[in-house]
Amino acid sequence: MKIGVFDSGRGGKYVADRLTEIFPNDQITYVNDHAHVPYGSRTPDEIRRLTEAAIQPLLQAKNDAIVLACNTATTNAIAYLRQAYPATLFVGIEPMVKPAARLTETGVIAVCATPATLTSSNYARLKSLHAKDIEVIEPDCATWAETIELGLSDTIDVAGTIAEVRSKNADVIVLGCTHYHYLKKQFLEAAPDMRILEPTDAIAGHIARSLSTAHSQLQ
Repeated sequence: MKIGVFDSGRGGKYVADRLTEIFPNDQITYVNDHAHVPYGSRTPDEIRRLTEAAIQPLLQAKNDAIVLACNTATTNAIAYLRQAYPATLFVGIEPMVKPAARLTETGVIAVCATPATLTSSNYARLKSLHAKDIEVIEPDCATWAETIELGLSDTIDVAGTIAEVRSKNADVIVLGCTHYHYLKKQFLEAAPDMRILEPTDAIAGHIARSLSTAHSQLQ
């Protein structure tokens, strides 16, 4: 099995490394678009154009699946890519609003994501479908992706964000950008009593199920 992984920057490397652990006998290829990172402050049209250009090596290599390991690219470009390249299985990453809504005991969750994700129609759909009866807090994380891309994740005030959402009674925090996965350890250490969600393992399960179904249909 050949799986391509794309992200605007270094966040997708976390996903690619984890997929390599889960699928040790398969070929995992990772590409990014470091020259244009961050995507989170760009327009939807820019995001679609940049994403399509960046994944061309993965398309040309005829990967069985291409993972858009970027919430911003998923919310703004995946529908277009599925229509433009119908023979390719595209797997996206979305903020884990649905599982967070199921897990919360206080009825309050926090979603840490880029401005482009938070203002997207896809994210609005997720909240409408799964978070109608709970409160969703969206702390300001606008500079996080760029800061992490620069290798300065230790300068991000994780404790301050946790204190902010905790004061509003949140008990689940969703890391809604793959760059933020590099902060997961800091979140877990600073808030061991809270649920910290990121979707890497769920992505692996989705890929395995989708490709298995596709192969079965071809037999």
